[in-house]
Amino acid sequence: MERKRGFFSSLKEEMVRGLSPSGSRRCRGISPMRGKRVGTSHSELLVERSGSIRLVGETLAPLIEGPVLENGESKRTRRADLRLLLGVLGAPLAPLHVNLTDPLPHLSIKNSPIGNSYAHYILHQYIAASGCPKIQNSVKNAYAIGKLKMVASEFESATKVVKHKNAEKFAESGGFVLWQMNPNMWYMELAVGGSKVHAGCNGKIVWRHTPWLGAHTAKGPVRPLRRSLQGLDPRTTARMFSDAICIGEKSVNGEDCFILKLVADPETLKARSEGPAEIIRHVVFGCFSQKSGLLVHMEDSHLTRIQSNDGDVYWETSMNSYLDDYRPVDGIMIAHSGRSMVTLFRFGEMAMSHTKTRMEETWTIEEAGFNIPGLSMDCFLPPADLGSGSVNEHCEPLLHPNNKPNQEKVVVLESNRW
Repeated sequence: MERKRGFFSSLKEEMVRGLSPSGSRRCRGISPMRGKRVGTSHSELLVERSGSIRLVGETLAPLIEGPVLENGESKRTRRADLRLLLGVLGAPLAPLHVNLTDPLPHLSIKNSPIGNSYAHYILHQYIAASGCPKIQNSVKNAYAIGKLKMVASEFESATKVVKHKNAEKFAESGGFVLWQMNPNMWYMELAVGGSKVHAGCNGKIVWRHTPWLGAHTAKGPVRPLRRSLQGLDPRTTARMFSDAICIGEKSVNGEDCFILKLVADPETLKARSEGPAEIIRHVVFGCFSQKSGLLVHMEDSHLTRIQSNDGDVYWETSMNSYLDDYRPVDGIMIAHSGRSMVTLFRFGEMAMSHTKTRMEETWTIEEAGFNIPGLSMDCFLPPADLGSGSVNEHCEPLLHPNNKPNQEKVVVLESNRW
């Protein structure tokens, strides 16, 4: 409790001096973090008293190809891995639009297919166990502060497999902070390895800023941040799975769970596609504990086709997230740790030309809270330099014959994770 009181006291003092979150946000993209350290490794990650993540270290440069190996791992390769990690794991979005102003889904069994009836029952168990009614009735905004580690653990091609024998040695450490406010607004800063990614939504558009692409908008409808579904926002999770069906049971880490399946509709997939990049499908599976009723595992998989004169290339991205250490925060159950494993599978063009990349992230929540005083809509304004172009426009360089595989990988995955 002392940490939470310290945060509110600090915030109140800044507001008295005229340094409200909204004022700071306009200047630098502020998040509600206090003067504290977040775990770091190769670069320093400091959190200023005003709340922004401040990096001490170099900014991530554009991707450099042709590394000269030194002891099996070059600095160039490592920075290419970092850009890939941030592009894929930094700020992926959920598959569907969620309207938080709608009431929580009602239990409906009559005149419903059995799969939907089971799903409604499971979802209402989750709503009761997670504290969703309290969020619906009394929570106006929320924040979460966390630490994380990311690593590209394995690369596989048709001819070889390269694994990090000591993945911990090559892991990039950092932290993130997430603000949320009704209706449908969110803002996140994530800093890893000396570089920072911003992403946000003002309820009308979703945008992101990276060191190599600058500020850009997301294609398709407004969607929540996937990280919010990882045990941080039960209300968004409940709404996301309101149209799901129950497809069976499975054991997750020795715990019996029900499986709910959710498929993105064709209209949403079409709206998210642009140019040579066509998103063919996006499917989400949620595993809800039969004992606690809480979400303990989430997997989403999507397939993207990149059209070119040399033949179509397909990218399949699968992300598995395990949610642990649920603890109540003001009566609402929040997952305080977890891990995600991502597999990127590229195939097409010709036989035996596939590649597969695996990466991992672990995270812990250091602090979370609700109803932050002084938080306003100004905190969620998009950057002033936000262009009208969407991120999928960056798929166009894929058609250039001089593109390297890693460069193609980063561009494609940044497109289809958005």
